[in-house]
Amino acid sequence: MGVNDTTLVDQVRLADGVTMCPHRLVMEHVTSRWGTLVLIALLERSYRFSELRRAIGRVSEKMLTQTLQTLERDGLVHRDAKPVIPPRVDYSLTDLGREAAEQVSALARWVDRQMPAVEKARAEYDAAKA
Repeated sequence: MGVNDTTLVDQVRLADGVTMCPHRLVMEHVTSRWGTLVLIALLERSYRFSELRRAIGRVSEKMLTQTLQTLERDGLVHRDAKPVIPPRVDYSLTDLGREAAEQVSALARWVDRQMPAVEKARAEYDAAKA
């Protein structure tokens, strides 16, 4: 194996036990509770902050702000601040963000389809452990 021949698992492991490798950080941003919901919501259309907060539900302003800033820094979300009074800020997906959102959305649809199988497996596991 050459220097650049690493597995996906190797790429998302902790780099040195203290600092997170960039792959893992992006995985965490995209698959976090709020990151996932923001990406899926923005697949529909662009949103103003308050609209996005209502669409997602049960997210604090602080957490939504942090999530949007993180996804913007990663190049997944575009923040468009319009110089009007009152201020207007719209959030939308970049091309990179759309690709990530489509992947996350596909995983969410898979989970939805497979919930009966998951619930059955949980029940069998719990019965065997009882």
